[in-house]
Amino acid sequence: MPDVTDVHAAAGSPLGASHPRQEGPADLRLVPPALVAWAVAAWALAAPAEWVVAVATGCVVAAGGLLAAGRRGTAAGADPEAAPATTASARPVTMPSGPATTMSAGPVTMPSEPATTTSEPATTTSGSTPTISGLAAGRRGGRRAWPPRMWWPRGAVAAALLCAAAAAASAGLHGADLRRGPVPELARRYEVVTAEAEVTSDPRLTRPRISGARAAPPAVLVDAEVRRVDKPDGTTEVTRTPVLLIVDASGWAARERAASPWLSLLPTTRLRVTARVVPALGGGDRVAAVLRVRGSGPPRVVGRPSGTQRFAGELRAGLRAATDGLDPDARALLPGLVVGDTSRITPELDEAFKATDLTHLLAVSGANLTILMALLIGPPGRAQRIERRGLAPGLGIPLRATAVCGGVLTLGFVIVCRPDPSVLRAAACGAVALLAIATGRRRSLIPALATAVLVLVLYDPWLARSYGFLLSVVATGALLTLAPRWSAALRRRGMAPRVAEALAAAAAAQVVCAPVVAVLSARVSLVAVPCNLLVEFAVAPATVLGFAALGTAPWAMPVAEALSWCAGWPAGWIADIARAGSALPGAGVDWPGSWTGALLLACTTVVLLLVGRRLLGHPWLVGACAVLLLLVLVQPPPLTRVITGWPPPDWRYAMCDVGQGDATVLHAGDGAGVVVDAGPDPVLVDRCLRTLGITRIPLVVLTHFHADHVAGLPGVLRGRSVGAIETTGLQEPLEQAEFVRRQAAARRIPVTRAVAGERRRVGALDWQVLWPPRVVPVAGGPNDASVVLLVRSAGPTLLMLGDLEPPAQRALLESPAGAAVRSVDVLKVAHHGSAYQDPDLMRRVAPRLAVVSAGADNPYGHPAPATVAALRAGGAEVLRTDRGGAVAVAGGGDRLLVARD
Repeated sequence: MPDVTDVHAAAGSPLGASHPRQEGPADLRLVPPALVAWAVAAWALAAPAEWVVAVATGCVVAAGGLLAAGRRGTAAGADPEAAPATTASARPVTMPSGPATTMSAGPVTMPSEPATTTSEPATTTSGSTPTISGLAAGRRGGRRAWPPRMWWPRGAVAAALLCAAAAAASAGLHGADLRRGPVPELARRYEVVTAEAEVTSDPRLTRPRISGARAAPPAVLVDAEVRRVDKPDGTTEVTRTPVLLIVDASGWAARERAASPWLSLLPTTRLRVTARVVPALGGGDRVAAVLRVRGSGPPRVVGRPSGTQRFAGELRAGLRAATDGLDPDARALLPGLVVGDTSRITPELDEAFKATDLTHLLAVSGANLTILMALLIGPPGRAQRIERRGLAPGLGIPLRATAVCGGVLTLGFVIVCRPDPSVLRAAACGAVALLAIATGRRRSLIPALATAVLVLVLYDPWLARSYGFLLSVVATGALLTLAPRWSAALRRRGMAPRVAEALAAAAAAQVVCAPVVAVLSARVSLVAVPCNLLVEFAVAPATVLGFAALGTAPWAMPVAEALSWCAGWPAGWIADIARAGSALPGAGVDWPGSWTGALLLACTTVVLLLVGRRLLGHPWLVGACAVLLLLVLVQPPPLTRVITGWPPPDWRYAMCDVGQGDATVLHAGDGAGVVVDAGPDPVLVDRCLRTLGITRIPLVVLTHFHADHVAGLPGVLRGRSVGAIETTGLQEPLEQAEFVRRQAAARRIPVTRAVAGERRRVGALDWQVLWPPRVVPVAGGPNDASVVLLVRSAGPTLLMLGDLEPPAQRALLESPAGAAVRSVDVLKVAHHGSAYQDPDLMRRVAPRLAVVSAGADNPYGHPAPATVAALRAGGAEVLRTDRGGAVAVAGGGDRLLVARD
């Protein structure tokens, strides 16, 4: 019978390449222990210590009992789970296909793949006729026949129990680290301390978050470990406690933030900070407390970072410098694509990547390492046929030296890209695969993935609670299990192999990741698969050229800049696809953001897959479904107007549903509209303008600079031609006023000031500015400086009061422009319908329709019941966006037409 050498010779490769189908079914023996360890670690991190000890001890005792029972059964020769001996003399026994091997009892078919070794002696039942269990001894080198013997159930359960015990012990110790030592006790008392901490991650600047009228102050976040703390009683204690440093950046200008020394800190840097220690929120983080650093000065560095981290920092800084001359999107994306540096990613670009499920490109993952390994070792699709098809054989590097080079490359990859969950998972899988190459023992990548999960969860149990780690593992699992089968099915139906592989990979990753993404974003992307397909061919060249620029920047910056310029083309393509996909009206649908919603989405996906499998045999139905999906994504305005009735024909005014904020659109012609305020969220206002069909904006009026009126401005400007931006004269809050000026300057849009008495006209639309006067009142703050507009068109009249408070409302009535304030058809109620309204103004206006823009379940109680009651008592019908969504008004004269989205 053939031995290993014969099989390698038959394979036509000196390395013994074999087709994956010749290696039998996937080896899943390590999957249950890895999953059990993962689940136990996630539970044990927050479990009481006594429970953790009990579970770990119980698992060890139970595993020991199972193994002892199995050993006694084997010694007695009465293992009830062993397969009964079957002689080969009765009839020929058929095994998996391969070259036949002749034995005394008859032909027995054996596989062509070399089997694993065994130390079990051969046994027979009678005479010289060997049994099936004894066939292994008849093979050259003592190797056993395929398929390899699976663990008997008792051993599998024992292994899972031992892994569970190890995970419980490791997670229990890590969880206890957060609850012991001086830092948690100081946090419970909110003490101010001086501490020495070591930075453990790259600092990051928080994204703008809107809370009512104000944007949350920006801050620099730094993960660190407290090594020494000076307690208020004068004592000093040495510890090792993970914390989060928060440095207030609200007083910094935009340029100061970009160049802040806090943002240039490298991991392993030692700092001395004076901070207030407060408890960490959430309980699921790996930090024992939060240190709010006092003062806004530069950090006090007491220990330089390690040489390795300095070198990695120089590489990352060199890549940023090499990309300075690229277009904004490519300049922001390329460092994130290569090393996970997202410091330049704007909120708009980030939202576009989230809407198209391309955020995995902004977080360094296994794809980056796979691309680098493919250059060294060869394409991953040929890993089981011939491992070495890359640079290594071309340079004459031996097999084991290739594995060593791959290990060095993996280590450098982790250092430069930082040990994030997806990076660690990719590095662990790569290490297992490299070990297999070095020893010449090919194995399936599924055991490699399971081994990586098991090792990483035992080493760092906090990964068991990381959504990034979960997404990375399930996506990799889908690429190893679902994608090959789907690709083969598509090829059988006549699809080109490369197209089938790309489509299957994108679809498999999306199917398994979508439920987890829905939990995080409460939204399901409908463009994820096509967008991932369109960017796939650009990811590899951008990554390879980006890494080349990273490596050459410290020594040859002109070369690095040239490489970055080349990489900028595919990077810009990726950004364009993300923006175009997110701009589609039907790019995604809202979904319950809970694990119940995730389960519902998983069930829905399974049903759609089963139905789709049956549809593949009916080309006409497939084409009809494709056209239907295209219509859902594009949502042509004429078609959506017929189906949904939104927007109504001849609409004049529309109030968008943007949550707790204001955004109103005045119809100014076909595809044109004047926008008054932008709301707090760019995504929501952009979505509203798209459904209204607004592509041209002659004027944007920002009534005042509170965040719930201006923070959504990037969504208004996105993909639209804008003539000018008009604002109030009071530049407060200063931070938001600067934000508006930066947005306008970036797009070269002029900014003007609105003054009482100004009149403008666009088509049939005519409006007059009633407030503020030239001397802006500052006593009432930004609200009393709101721009007030009286709008007339071919239809109804509309009075828009911004966030005007009662003192300014009374001053408006007494001003020269107050004579124009009289009965109107529609009133945009001031300040989201708050209780502070001037009754004289409400009686003078006497609207037929009052519209209130407020967020559902907002903490301010808007609109106030008293305000709603007063409006209704005056004869007005009150419509609220928090209960009915967006509002559009049409008609005129004695007849007003109202539509809800």
